[in-house]
Amino acid sequence: MNRTGNNPHIFGVRHLSPGGSYHLLQFLDEVQPEAVLIEGLSDANSQIPHFTSSDTKPPVAILAYTEELPVRTILYPFADYSPEYQALVWVRKHGAHAEFIDLPSDVFIPLDYQLADKPADKPVVKPADKSADKPTDKPEDKLAEQTEQPEPPEPPLVSRSDIYEHWAKVAGEEDHETYWEYNFEHNLNRDAYRLASFEFGRSMRELLMDAPLEYAKNIVREAYMRNRIANAIRSGYRPEKIVVVTGAYHASALNSDAEPMSDEEFDKLPRVRTKLTLMPYSYYRLSSRSGYGAGNNAPAYFGLMWESFRKGCFEKLPAGYLSRIAAYLRENGTHRSSAEVIEGVRLANTLAALHLGSAPSNRDLRDAAVVCLGYGELSTVAEAIANTDIGTAIGSLREGVSRTSIQDDFYRELKRLKLERYRSAVAMDLDLDLRENRRVQSEEAAYLDLSRSFFLHRLKVLNISFQQMKQKTQQSATWSESWVLQWTPEAEIELVESTLRGETVELAAAYVFKERLDNSQSIPDAAKVIREACECGMMESMEQARQALQRLAVDSGSFIEIAEAAFNLSLVISYGDIRKFDTSHLVPLLQQLFLRGSLLMPDAARCDNTAARAGIGAVNYMNAVSLEHFETIDEELWIKKLMELSDADDRNPLLSGYACAILLERNKIDGVKLAQEVSRRLSPGIEADLGAGWFEGLSMRNRYALLARMNLWEQLNEYVNSLDQEQFKRALVFLRRAFGDFSPGEKRSICENLGEIWGTGREDASDLLHRELNEEEQKKIDELNEFDFGDI
Repeated sequence: MNRTGNNPHIFGVRHLSPGGSYHLLQFLDEVQPEAVLIEGLSDANSQIPHFTSSDTKPPVAILAYTEELPVRTILYPFADYSPEYQALVWVRKHGAHAEFIDLPSDVFIPLDYQLADKPADKPVVKPADKSADKPTDKPEDKLAEQTEQPEPPEPPLVSRSDIYEHWAKVAGEEDHETYWEYNFEHNLNRDAYRLASFEFGRSMRELLMDAPLEYAKNIVREAYMRNRIANAIRSGYRPEKIVVVTGAYHASALNSDAEPMSDEEFDKLPRVRTKLTLMPYSYYRLSSRSGYGAGNNAPAYFGLMWESFRKGCFEKLPAGYLSRIAAYLRENGTHRSSAEVIEGVRLANTLAALHLGSAPSNRDLRDAAVVCLGYGELSTVAEAIANTDIGTAIGSLREGVSRTSIQDDFYRELKRLKLERYRSAVAMDLDLDLRENRRVQSEEAAYLDLSRSFFLHRLKVLNISFQQMKQKTQQSATWSESWVLQWTPEAEIELVESTLRGETVELAAAYVFKERLDNSQSIPDAAKVIREACECGMMESMEQARQALQRLAVDSGSFIEIAEAAFNLSLVISYGDIRKFDTSHLVPLLQQLFLRGSLLMPDAARCDNTAARAGIGAVNYMNAVSLEHFETIDEELWIKKLMELSDADDRNPLLSGYACAILLERNKIDGVKLAQEVSRRLSPGIEADLGAGWFEGLSMRNRYALLARMNLWEQLNEYVNSLDQEQFKRALVFLRRAFGDFSPGEKRSICENLGEIWGTGREDASDLLHRELNEEEQKKIDELNEFDFGDI
């Protein structure tokens, strides 16, 4: 029993248990307590009225967090069917006293994280005390033990989940969830849940005593909870009129003979400064699949079970579950009949009977859905099962309830920007047009999408996972943005953590920008802040970043860094008109960066192939700036430096070839000049690393122009024919890489060109080179794969 003499009633539960709620409410009606004491952060007692408000829709959670960085958090989630939540609802209806009695967050958090920072406990099942287990010094006895016990011992259980699964297997079930559901959730006999959970929790304590750190933490918690129980009795509540609702693991410890924690002992516990808030939660987050340890596999399914308990029709749960799956399938274009649902219910009942269950478990129902609604294919019903098991429900709280200032600002902005409907567990697309909408009357409405963009970019800076920006394509207009919005409890937690950076989303983003500028060591860092501040519509942060960039640029001699910074700055200037701010003060800085980048490029091309590939990105940045801002930067100097690099024999050939490709693309060299350069670079006797490397750079841009120049392919053919076997193999490294990302159509054009050069006909050569290799040709390829390419 879990109650002796005049001790309070202890009711042990699983934290997300509809059966626990069903039995607890019956027990409360029977006892009619004056006080209900609940496992939960004791500094959250002021929030209890909000839990039971008519404006509150579970799931919701208590979130406590530290006031200093790094932010540490602890979360107490509640579903509608959580016993603790239903206890609070009962208290409100009956005018009793409710109180959370676990450690306050300022003690709980440091205690929790101190344990997390230490080596993990390895609890094991304590073996029975057998004489055969005693050590012996006799060799013959040891030999006898080895021959009599050939089976190796089972490995020790190393976590609470291991203990649960081991317990289930001993009981004849495949997993703990199904064991718990058969034996606890489905057992509607009076007092069955309370007594069974008490014994279950006591057994768990005995099995887990070899986890000293975890066990010690629970000893501290339980001593404090006994303190609060004793305090309730001192306050005048009769012990027999007190009900304590706690996790089953703690139940046997709260009515034990152990002493409660004294006030002096409590005062000596380590503390940190914390704050506490309520937040909406979601069924997905409650699902153990999302990582929450005290969750369950199917929160929406247990919500269905709770509804069946409340309506007194538990026997209709299987039909309701399978009907929902069938309805989901129909909504998505797969028709299933009522007869198939009925057959599924019959199969689920049969499966439960085979396990001696009084009703089908969630596993039985899923198996029946696969057989009768999926016709044996899980893939057919997997999405429907996930929707019915987990669901997309999100809780809600009355506006302004226990929110931090940044949370309040976030929700105000959602409302102002008409984004409230996107606060959904289902991902939704949002396309923005940043241009002025001239069809509306107010200025706010005219620039609604622009304001939305500013807001979403600020959230992005704060790493708040409410939004994700889609990757832009080359064809994307500068005035358009595409986002995917999806609300998660993690986003709410990230908002709360941002409280330490500022009271509003904008102020917090400004703090992040300043922090990044204070720590920036390179001009690309500062340039990136300029760009992001521009996207956020934060002019003051942008100006701070401009000053930092100008300061850092004085000492920078890196072509790659300067090119990246110039590119980011050019984007900001290009966005100026769209985002409605003056960029004229940024133009001199862009001119300065572009001038230095142009002058540094030729010397930066004295590098190896690894550095050259990074250099190609920098050349691309500079060329993009030149094309976009040709009226303001020194384009003539840029072309001159490209010519210098293209003509140079003492620079990296990949970069020289790439510079030649850009000049060809910009009509700065003609066919005659290109033919001369090809002839020079691909002359017989030119080393493979130089010739093939140059051609690889040339082929990276404007391929259609290259394909149309037959003399280029003639020269390449002569060059390859001039190579000896070893040089040919080295050249293949570069040529294979050069042609590796050509499209099939481009490769066919190359084959046709070569066919014409070889005199075999364009079509015949293409077909010949696209056919499968014969055995001898494959052998040659295999030999090539074994070739030692050395430092290539």
